Amino acid sequence: MGSYTINMKELIDDIGNLYQRISKTLVLLAPAKRKKEIAQLEAKTAQPDFWQDREKASQISQKLADLKEEVADWEKLSREADELLEIAKLDQDDKSVTLRKDIEKKLKQLEKRFAKLELQVFLGGKYDKNNVIFSIHAGAGGTDAQDWAEMLMRMYLRYIEKRGWKAKIIDQSRGGEAGIKSASLYIKGRYAYGYLKAEAGVHRLVRISPFDAEKMRHTSFALVEVLPELEEVDVKINPDDLRIDTFLASGHGGQAVQKTESAVRIVHLPTKISVACQSERSQKQNKETALKILKSKLARYFETQQEEEKERIRGQFREAAWGNQIRSYVLHPYKMVKDHRTEYETSDVQSILDGQLDEVIESYLRFHTNILTS
Repeated sequence: MGSYTINMKELIDDIGNLYQRISKTLVLLAPAKRKKEIAQLEAKTAQPDFWQDREKASQISQKLADLKEEVADWEKLSREADELLEIAKLDQDDKSVTLRKDIEKKLKQLEKRFAKLELQVFLGGKYDKNNVIFSIHAGAGGTDAQDWAEMLMRMYLRYIEKRGWKAKIIDQSRGGEAGIKSASLYIKGRYAYGYLKAEAGVHRLVRISPFDAEKMRHTSFALVEVLPELEEVDVKINPDDLRIDTFLASGHGGQAVQKTESAVRIVHLPTKISVACQSERSQKQNKETALKILKSKLARYFETQQEEEKERIRGQFREAAWGNQIRSYVLHPYKMVKDHRTEYETSDVQSILDGQLDEVIESYLRFHTNILTS
């Protein structure tokens, strides 16, 4: 039976390096500032009238829970790394193979937890913690593009489920033969915008078309739009600037699911921004949801100075066609997913389409940050 040859000094050095990386990242995350924010939020929740505005109270409670979890996770990780370092130093002369294996196993577990938490360093943007208004639009490619748009929606819904987030389809337009022309989702989850902003842009699919009798290879495109939900929106809307249309809510396959026109579409005439909602039971609820989303879009629209960003908020940013793609998914003649911004590649296309997006999204976050953590 072979002997266990790991060098205990190297193991101690590895644990020490991890502890230093954790400590460095903790400085960047400013736990004292976060604890002060926790105290302020706790004071708000203790007010007698806190639950009078249930929606605002729910947002504050969720923010408080997220901050507490974040601080607790980092403090626990730092404490366990420090304890493991002390154990390793005390037992560095111990010849027990079992002990060394246990220390090495614990180190690997801590490294995995650190890699996961480390991403929070890259999620320090103004809206990164916010919920998301997420839209998918079929582009060039006809029925194939509409089918591709639905494949993307399935992929994102699976990713959302894996992360423990919640998604609601607020509007959907079915394709004539298959797939969807467009869909809008409301996604609720911790750092939802921070992660999903990586997906904004044109997605390209190359495959043998299931809709082509000659089994020819087709290229399809779909546009993904990602906007943060804004918690407090100070936007005044003139009712005269709105065109409000009602229509029958549609279900799977395009059939009407209600006999009354409960679905609502609102167009802000000066900016041409359009929002539709059909997920709620009543026209009043759909109108309220659509107005809430419209205010978020208008706030971002008026906040940005870049015309390209304004066009994207209007749903007109970049034609969903050749040359604009951020990522390609090739199913034939070979299998490959490639992100053209980061050069990330994988041949495991099926896992990506099944919602295993952690690696490709993390590669984007790491590529676009200037924070050095190692």
